[in-house]
Amino acid sequence: MTLLVPFDGSALAEAALTRAVEFGEVFEQSVVVIAVVPQGNTTYARERGWIEADESFDTETIVSRLREQVTALAPDAAFRYERVPRAARAGSIAREIRRTARRSEASIVFIGSDNAGRLVTALSSVGGNVAADQTYDVLIVRHTD
Repeated sequence: MTLLVPFDGSALAEAALTRAVEFGEVFEQSVVVIAVVPQGNTTYARERGWIEADESFDTETIVSRLREQVTALAPDAAFRYERVPRAARAGSIAREIRRTARRSEASIVFIGSDNAGRLVTALSSVGGNVAADQTYDVLIVRHTD
């Protein structure tokens, strides 16, 4: 069994990763991090701080930066990434995360989100879509402290 953390580089994703590492130490479970990158979507990448305003989209650069961020927080975590089409919606990204959760036999998915799991969830919420899967437990991290 593993602990899975969807990671987009945000402060909440960092907090979720930190929590997963803490749980992993207590429960002696490994941590797997998954980043999902929409190919060629410069706007999406800039909104998440993956690239600067003057940089062009480059998957390897983005993945390298995310991997470095993960390694700084969780050196022992396994880092994986998946590519989705440029116009991928939240459902496509969530599908990749759920697929990774099943493949890695995740016991808990740690989601850094300020809106996942609320009674009313936006249709475009990746966190809400991942939290809806009943094959694993979900821990929602809503605060960075």
